[in-house]
Amino acid sequence: MDRERNFWVVGGDLRQLKLAELLETDGNTVHTAALEKGQQEGRGGSAFVDASRAHCVVLPIPVLGGDGLLNAPFSRKEVTLGEILDQLHPGQVVCGGLLSEEVKKEAEKRSLRLFDYYEREECKIANAVPTAEGAIQVAMENMSTTLHGARVLVIGYGRVGKLCAHRLKNLGARVTVAARSCEDWAWVKAFGYGVEDSRRLLHWLGGYELIVNTVPAMMLDRQHLERVQHGVFIIDLASAPGGVDLAAARELGINAVSLPGIPGRSAPVSAAKAIAEAVYNVLHEWGV
Repeated sequence: MDRERNFWVVGGDLRQLKLAELLETDGNTVHTAALEKGQQEGRGGSAFVDASRAHCVVLPIPVLGGDGLLNAPFSRKEVTLGEILDQLHPGQVVCGGLLSEEVKKEAEKRSLRLFDYYEREECKIANAVPTAEGAIQVAMENMSTTLHGARVLVIGYGRVGKLCAHRLKNLGARVTVAARSCEDWAWVKAFGYGVEDSRRLLHWLGGYELIVNTVPAMMLDRQHLERVQHGVFIIDLASAPGGVDLAAARELGINAVSLPGIPGRSAPVSAAKAIAEAVYNVLHEWGV
């Protein structure tokens, strides 16, 4: 941080709680709203007073929940995005994660300067670390075998896919990566993983004890799930709408889980540090 600023941290999960603490530790003035159930008495109230003075208002990741309200599991009352944005003045800086078109339109109507901290590469990479480690923790808690020696399939070779494959191999797993580009196949081979074409999953899904999907598109529908081996454990790390048909998996008796927001549960402090760095970089670049 290059100077003291005034922040409002609004809504969200443990990541936002830890973010408020980190920003305050850095010497900033920090106010919170819609976080009261996660904080000590007297902190985190929903009264959004004098927010127009903030250098930056930090919204959660994602900003909205499935019900269209502000994503605020620690709030004692339901909060709409409009309630928050209506308190701000044109030109004020607002940062949020995984911004939907609805959020962008609401900010544009009020002439706010809106930034998606999760779209920044430094934040995505930093978040990929607790995502991969959290997935491995869940796998170890649910599998009846060790990861050492297990046949593991990682679908996708983006940031999360790379880190999952690397950490699983270091634990002794026999890792195969399914990707779709020649460049990715070359890197997969260079790192010593098995390699397959993710466009042809249907032909060779059997034999894996753990499958980790990182692709935000339907990769494992019912037809594919009918081909996996008995006892497989499947983890879907893809952002909404996900890449695994969980309903079909339940009907087929397959143990499959989706882990949205896993960094906020497995390592909220690390996830908060990633958000803080991205927000500081936004403010520095825009001279705020």
